[in-house]
Amino acid sequence: MNHSSLLIWIFLLFPAAAAVGCLILRKASWIFRFIMVGAAVDAGLGFILIQSLFQKGALRAAGSWLRVDTLSAYYILIMILVFLMASIYAARYFNEEIQKGSLSDKTAARFGSLWFGTLSVMTLVLLSNNLGLMWVGIEATTLATTFLISLHPSPLSLEAAWKYVLICSVGIALAFLGTLFVGAADSSSLIWTKLASHASILNPQLMKMAFIFLLIGYGTKVGLAPLHTWLPDAHSQAPAPVSAVFSGFMVNEAMYCIMRYLPIVNGAVGNSHFSRDLLLFFGIFSMAVAAVFILFQHDIKRLLAYSTVEHLGITAIGLGLGGLGVFAALFHTLNHSICKTTGFLSAGKLGQKYGTHDLRKMPGTLQKEQVWGLGLFLSLIILVGSAPFAVFMSELLIIKAAVDHHHFLLLTFFLTALGIVFIGVLSHAVSAVWGEPPGDHVLPEPNHLGDMLLVGAPLLLLLILGIWMPHPLRELLEKSTFILTGKQ
Repeated sequence: MNHSSLLIWIFLLFPAAAAVGCLILRKASWIFRFIMVGAAVDAGLGFILIQSLFQKGALRAAGSWLRVDTLSAYYILIMILVFLMASIYAARYFNEEIQKGSLSDKTAARFGSLWFGTLSVMTLVLLSNNLGLMWVGIEATTLATTFLISLHPSPLSLEAAWKYVLICSVGIALAFLGTLFVGAADSSSLIWTKLASHASILNPQLMKMAFIFLLIGYGTKVGLAPLHTWLPDAHSQAPAPVSAVFSGFMVNEAMYCIMRYLPIVNGAVGNSHFSRDLLLFFGIFSMAVAAVFILFQHDIKRLLAYSTVEHLGITAIGLGLGGLGVFAALFHTLNHSICKTTGFLSAGKLGQKYGTHDLRKMPGTLQKEQVWGLGLFLSLIILVGSAPFAVFMSELLIIKAAVDHHHFLLLTFFLTALGIVFIGVLSHAVSAVWGEPPGDHVLPEPNHLGDMLLVGAPLLLLLILGIWMPHPLRELLEKSTFILTGKQ
């Protein structure tokens, strides 16, 4: 076994070992310290894997079944950033529940094992070069995260968990049918590299049928409208760290699965308009649905969930535009992940402080909780596309791609949806941040340095990326774009 293969196996198996470690530990406080250390180690392994990719090119293990190229490395980067942020935050978030006695050692052990178990199967998806194995990984993420939604069983959380597993399982079943159609188009292999290399000889009709099932199936897990109905309930009922991973990465990973099929389908069909038109339709429809619901949404976690529907719609539009749009969609994925993670973390701490997620019942957040109130407000400001942050830049690139391709009607709908979301989110944010705080609330705690770093670092990163893009990141984006456009 060579060095690259060993590194892939370590990166894949470490989260599974950490999941077992959480079951061995018997004290909740120890478990959450272990979670922070484990997430940091996993992030270090991820960065070493990415560095090795830059030095040696695509990495392989288990024959051709496991593989890391620039596209999977880019998503590994997003995954380890989101998971590390959420893991550090989880220690602070659940510490209050431990002190109040509402989180038992047994529940903490179950959370830790499911937490790292989820990371393990998310990693499997990104490392899979076999499309069947990739499907298995996505299905496993559904099973692992269902019990994280209902960590604290209640009628609402159990309903949300049941709705999530039912709808997403139906969607993943459709994706399985799509995978079978791909297998029928080439009975010799489901290895992605082989399929991509001879896509032009695949049966175009079977590949069209396959992509429809795959887009609807994986699109359900993405949360594209009208397949999004599980998402607001699951996000609102799950603990804040879980919501952050859901919205910050898991839905993006399902979109990654759709992306993997684009060069194969486009090569088989002979042009990219078939897949692009479908992506554009689902993208603009998702933005429209999200815009309407955001206007009337007062629960901050549900508002952030509908914002996820909107931003995944934006990503789909970028992919549908092709060329520069694909580059912008990938860049937007990173920007949305970092910002939405910060938003959910802030909403979770404010929910603990106020005892509610209803924005109408938590005015004056900036006065009561300076760090988390500012974190929520800036996250919302960035998510609606305010300059000079990175979300603004990725949306601007998508607008440029639409103009370059003369999609002026699409651009009109796109800008209209963005405008409605801007008005809706700002109206909620301003009233919550600058409203008059109720006098019966306890005084705010002193600002914690860890909280300041957890909020400030990702927001500063988004500001920097809006002004300047480091060369390694640009190289990852450009090479990933080449993969998705069939120019490997």
